[in-house]
Amino acid sequence: MSFLESNIKKYITHEEAQNVILQYYPPIIPTQPVDTAHKLEMCYNPFTDMPFLTDEQLGGDLENRAIAATAPQDERVLENELRPRSLADFIGQEHLKDSLSIFLQAAQQRGEPLDHVLLYGNPGLGKTTLANIIAGEMGRSCKVTSGPTLEKVGDLAAILTSLEPGDVLFIDEIHRLNRSIEEVLYPALEDFALDLMIGKGPGARSLRMQLNKFTLIGATTRPSLISSPLRDRFGATFHLDFYNDEDMQRIIKRSSGILGLPMDDSAVNKLSAATRRTPRVANRLLRRVRDVAQVEKSSTATEPIVTKTLDMLRVDHLGLDHGDRKILTTIIETFRGGPVGLSTLAAAVAEEMETLETVHEPYLLQIGFLERTPKGRCITPRALEHLGLSVAARGSVR
Repeated sequence: MSFLESNIKKYITHEEAQNVILQYYPPIIPTQPVDTAHKLEMCYNPFTDMPFLTDEQLGGDLENRAIAATAPQDERVLENELRPRSLADFIGQEHLKDSLSIFLQAAQQRGEPLDHVLLYGNPGLGKTTLANIIAGEMGRSCKVTSGPTLEKVGDLAAILTSLEPGDVLFIDEIHRLNRSIEEVLYPALEDFALDLMIGKGPGARSLRMQLNKFTLIGATTRPSLISSPLRDRFGATFHLDFYNDEDMQRIIKRSSGILGLPMDDSAVNKLSAATRRTPRVANRLLRRVRDVAQVEKSSTATEPIVTKTLDMLRVDHLGLDHGDRKILTTIIETFRGGPVGLSTLAAAVAEEMETLETVHEPYLLQIGFLERTPKGRCITPRALEHLGLSVAARGSVR
């Protein structure tokens, strides 16, 4: 008998249990006649003559729907093999690692799950990797989902009831959770309980189910969009910063060793400068360097090979791609250096505003090529120098 079925039948009649279970555990429709022994194996529902999903079967089904404990096969081979498995292997973010290490040790000594954790920062800085590391350090499994995929309360209920004691639930893009889903999540985070409504109208009544204690790790690139009640329920909040050059060089050396691609120091320095201080970008560029080195029949990635790879990808020595340069040149040529509003700039370069804010702008602001002012975005003299524009063009910049 499944976890949800056994808990519901403690409080309500068989008919009510059938309605609730069918709402959260969809039945399997057999495609061929099923004998009595197979019915027992599949936990048949005596009311509908259809089998319930067991907890094991439910977990497998959710892998293809709301939960993805592992990445698809074609992505897992290259992506996951480069991820660090422990805090000791995780490079950079020293302020975060020191605090997290203390919290993990304290939770392990008490024999309790780690308190809920919120991670925020730009894409590609290691939020998903840290979630898997936390689960690994605690010796538990990590189930992964994202805010947009949790469309119904039933999706969240099925996930929560499938968690084992101490498991980690990682919700990416948690700021995009539906408000009705958030309301169900509140008692789950505080009391480890799930509140369900049975029936409709005057005869409706609430049912509280106890859940196994778990750790929720939320990740977001836009913490301001998380509602205050949800944000307050996280016991620890960490901000992931952009990595410095030394950390990026160490990450590239570690990843190149895993990929079996020796690199000389000049090549590492060249590639590090073009990674936008982001490990995900570094690993993606490194895989392309490996491709070029293989075609060139070179056993070592040298600086000329890295340069050729970056030229092929239209990435300059500071990591600016075609989209970044298009934004800068549009501000200079069309809007005379700015200021220009975000919506106007997005229309001019044919990009979405969210893409400009979360993908392009953070790095351009970090390296001092762009300024945000109350009136809009402005170009800087440093950006003009990088683009090789004339002194006359520089005079039009505020």
